[in-house]
Amino acid sequence: MREHYDVLVIGAGPAGLAAAQTAASHGARVGLLDAQPRPGGQVWRHDVQHPAPRAAQQAIDGLQGVDVLARHSVIATEGTALRVEHPAGSALLSYGSLVLATGARELLLPFPGWTLPGVTGAGGLQALTKQGWPVKGKRVVIGGSGPLLLAAADTLRKHGARVVGIHEQAPSSSVMAFARQLRHWPARAWQAAGLRLRLAGVPYRFGSFVRKAHGDVSLQGVEIDTPHGMESVECDLLAVGYGLVPNTELAQLLGCALDDSHTHACVKVDALLRTSVAQVYAAGEAGGIGGLAVARIEGAMAGHMATGHTTAANALRPQRDSERRFGALLAQHFALDPRLHQLANVLTTVCRCEDVRLGELAGFTDARAAKLATRCGMGACQGRICGTALAELGRFPRSGGRPPLFPARLATLAGLATLPSDDAYRGS
Repeated sequence: MREHYDVLVIGAGPAGLAAAQTAASHGARVGLLDAQPRPGGQVWRHDVQHPAPRAAQQAIDGLQGVDVLARHSVIATEGTALRVEHPAGSALLSYGSLVLATGARELLLPFPGWTLPGVTGAGGLQALTKQGWPVKGKRVVIGGSGPLLLAAADTLRKHGARVVGIHEQAPSSSVMAFARQLRHWPARAWQAAGLRLRLAGVPYRFGSFVRKAHGDVSLQGVEIDTPHGMESVECDLLAVGYGLVPNTELAQLLGCALDDSHTHACVKVDALLRTSVAQVYAAGEAGGIGGLAVARIEGAMAGHMATGHTTAANALRPQRDSERRFGALLAQHFALDPRLHQLANVLTTVCRCEDVRLGELAGFTDARAAKLATRCGMGACQGRICGTALAELGRFPRSGGRPPLFPARLATLAGLATLPSDDAYRGS
């Protein structure tokens, strides 16, 4: 099956929802594609038992005239079309303009015990909880960095978990300096104050991080490095996340230039969200971590741009620029402690899909060579976890993507117009 859309939006999170709604308001035929069963993305993940937040429901209700393509995953690119897979088969979706609202994923750093059942990402456990994962009565330790830790703790408490501690790796001086800057963003200041009020009684420690998790067949406790020495805490669940990393795999397949001035590259865009490929735009976290407000504003900008309404997009730039400054402030004040890069030892599993230990990667200077010799990065996640972690640890940058972007059925691969050759991805 082949379908054509004036504007095709990839990702139904806040940025994608705003882009689709805005493009449709200009009379365009719009397709909104997402791998999840319902729109909302990671930040607005919900199900029948756990309804979406009001802002999310309003955004979803505003999708009149938009074809919502749920459970659709992009597998490969074919010119100005995308090969996608869905439960009933596959399809080729062509487009006049393309908006990449592919969002971000958590940065997970390996440490002894991080593969034990009961250990997840902070955002990962939050998402599971929103979809009904049983946490009532469970003792939960939350660690890592950034405001996501508070949001995750709030969600877990609402679902009956016992949050026994939140451990922020940034020192108290950095967090307090960040808090003082919130006066420039009153809405965010109120949001932060509300979170702290709802989490009254939960210890919130600074300069503190999980050094080790232990247990026989599942998690039983953790060792936490604090400014006052090591601390042992018994728990049932551990959620650790060190911020977010942009999802750029599809952009790379399309040939979009990346901004690699940071450890984790994002899609390079101009002031109006144009990528280096004509008629392809990137909005939200794909263009750099900025948060919910940035995603919604840039989604609207991208929807205007994709339909040729440059003036309307330009009018949103001052608001977007202000919110982007908030993202830069986050990166500055929650920079990771170098000690986190030393937590894993030679016996620590780095590639969870293929059971590759850190010691097995000694001597390799690039991801391709390591992959060929050890299978590191060849599992179902295609290096999204281990490749990103190794880049953060300074071992080597993650290799470029190649199709299929996600595990796919053989019937879908058989439908590709051309199969990628090794020569085409020699740099991968």
